[in-house]
This record gives sequence, C-alpha cells and structure tokens, in this order.
Amino acid sequence: MVIGDPLAMAEATVIDKRRLTRHPVLLGLAIALVAVNLRPTLASVGPVLTDLRTDLGLSGTETAVLTAVPVLCLGALAATAPTLARRWGTEPVIAAVLAVIGAGLLLRASGGAMVLFAGTVIVSGAIAIANVLLPAIIKRDFAGRSGTMMGVYSMALSGSAAVAAGATVPIGNALRLGWRGALGAWALPAVVALVAWIPFARGRHSPPAGAPRGGSLLRDPLAWQVTSFFGLQSLSFYAVLAWLPSVYRDHGYSPAAAGLLLSTSALVQLPITLVVPNLAARFADQRAFAVGCTLLTMAGLGGVLLAPTAAPYLWMLLLGVGQGTSFAIGLTLFVLRTRATVDTARLSAMAQTFGYLVAAGGPLLVGTVHDTARSWTPALALLLLLALPQLLTGLLAGRSRYVGEGRRPD
Repeated sequence: MVIGDPLAMAEATVIDKRRLTRHPVLLGLAIALVAVNLRPTLASVGPVLTDLRTDLGLSGTETAVLTAVPVLCLGALAATAPTLARRWGTEPVIAAVLAVIGAGLLLRASGGAMVLFAGTVIVSGAIAIANVLLPAIIKRDFAGRSGTMMGVYSMALSGSAAVAAGATVPIGNALRLGWRGALGAWALPAVVALVAWIPFARGRHSPPAGAPRGGSLLRDPLAWQVTSFFGLQSLSFYAVLAWLPSVYRDHGYSPAAAGLLLSTSALVQLPITLVVPNLAARFADQRAFAVGCTLLTMAGLGGVLLAPTAAPYLWMLLLGVGQGTSFAIGLTLFVLRTRATVDTARLSAMAQTFGYLVAAGGPLLVGTVHDTARSWTPALALLLLLALPQLLTGLLAGRSRYVGEGRRPD
C-alpha cells in the first residue's frame, strides 16, 4: 500500500469495519438480541388466553389448536432453513426473519380469529428458521466457546419467555388496549434486534448448512435419539407454557398472579440455561444431565397435579430447573453430537422439524383432554406419563457419540 493512497486507505477502513462487525462480542450480543424474539410469541399468549378466547368467541377446540399451531409451525418449517441459507446467505435470512416477526406480531393483534391464526402462523414460521440457523452459526463462529455461547443463546430464549409470561398482562393494562396491545407490543424487540443485526446481514456469508455428507441423518439412530429427546422435552415445555396460567386461573388465581407463576418458572431457567450448556460441554457423556432434569420436571408436574395451591412456587422452582436443564441439554446436543458445522445444521433441522411436530401435540392434547374431562387432572397425568419416554431417549442421546460415526473414540 502506498502511504497516503486514498483508495488503499479506504479499503483498509472497510476491512477494519468488517473485522469490528464480526467481533465475537458484537456477534454474540446480536445473536442474543435475535434469540430474545424467538419465545415471546409463544409465552405471551397463555396469560391472556382466557380474555382472548372470550373476546373472539373461540371454542375449546379452537383455543387448543391456537396453542398448538406455533409449535406445529416450528416443526413444519424448520427443514426449509438450510435451503434458504444456501440460497440467500445465513445472516440476510435472519434479518428477513426479524422483519417478518415484527410484522406478523402486529398483524395477529389487529383483527379477528382468522387474522390471529394467520399472524401466528407467519411469526412461528419465521421463528422456525432462526431456531435452526442460530445454533449452526454458533458452531461456525464460536468453535472454541460453543458451550458458553449456547448458554447465552439458551438464556436469551428462556429469559424472553420469562419476561413475556410475567409482563404481557401488565403491558396490556398499561396500554389500555387489552390483549391486543399486550400481544402487539412484542413487535418492538424485533425492530431493535433487526437494527442490531443489519451490519451482519450486509453481503453474503458462507451458510453453516453446506452440502450433506455421510448420508442422510434419517438413517442414523443417534440423530433420532437426539430428536426424540428434544421433541419430548419441548412437548412438556410448551404444554406448560400454554396452559399453566389457565390451570391456576381455574383454581382462583387472577390473570396477573397466574402469569407471575409461569414467569417464575421461566425466570428460574435463566441461570440454568446459562450455566448448563457450558458445564455439559465439559463432559463427553450427558446422560446424568438428561436423567436429572427429567426427574425434576416430573416432580414439578406431580406437585401441580396433586397439590397445585399447597406450594405453587416450589412446583415452579422444580419445573423451572427441570425444564430449563432439559431445554439447554436438548439444544446443546446439536453441537455436542456433531463434528462439523454442516452436521450441526442438519441435526438441528432434523431435530427441530420432527421434534416440534411431536411437541405440537402437547398443548393440543392437554387442551383437548381438559375440554373433554372438564378437569386438569387427566391432562397433567398425561404429561407425567410422557416424561417416561423422555427419560429413556435422554439416556440414549446423552451417550458419548457423534452422528454418523458410531461410538466416539476415547
């Protein structure tokens, strides 16, 4: 470079700006801001579900379907993420996802039942794509710190769910717009995240979802074990997320108090989801984590089933620790059970496609069983029963192996 050459100096400035933009701390912060927008869509509905149902005249079945649709979309559209990343670039796709989330959240709060369902499908589909791509970006750009960054990512997901569960009703009251204002207000964080992500979306970046290698994961037993554990823990999580406030409202709690209980469970998950991925990544085998978190979840569900008002915050503590650890382990297995970034994206897409399709049955089954039995007892008993296969698949998925490669070498 010639000293004083304006063109060379300008090129150097551009390179420096690109290096600054891709700084791990800035990228990690941007990923966390994106992750903050991937759970309020689901967690904000439960606290206002009774008011929403009354206002729109939804039947019990329609209400159950509404709680299941977001999770169903997470599974149905997850498989499109690698293709979109290869076609347009990962970072630009995530920018588009944020724009769609913001617009969809405003849409679902602006009309009747059909608009509500349409907006829910649009937002949930966008979230499905980000769910797949963000863990793969972490594998690609934080190879030496994947456990720590997965903890930050998991905590952002859990934290946003906690805030949404506890703040949705107060937001609606403050805006004096009822459930519509409470749900529509969550478009603002999407705008903030989009502004923070735009510098990363400029130009095309190599997608983490490259050409498949080593054959289809559909023939890999370990991939199915990871998928099953992820799906079953998600089934429990989303069923609780959708219906726990309604359980306690039927026991005489106010909407705000019922939402606070759900928020407490979600808040407990914050330190858990931050610490567990980094801790689990230090071990070759994660079976103890999978068993422990499933047993804690069962204990919390058992408390809500047998004595819901006796010690509700204790049950929320058990549920928070159990489900928070389950979720963190489920996500971290995408990274720990794969060697290459491309396999992380493939396993993430497979586990979230089939896993969320399984998970969608949770809210729907709980709502349908309650509507039929006119009681929460059989619905909660069903969730307890489904924790048993979660325990088994956790034991299998937690073994020290890689997808497509048999037993991991010592």
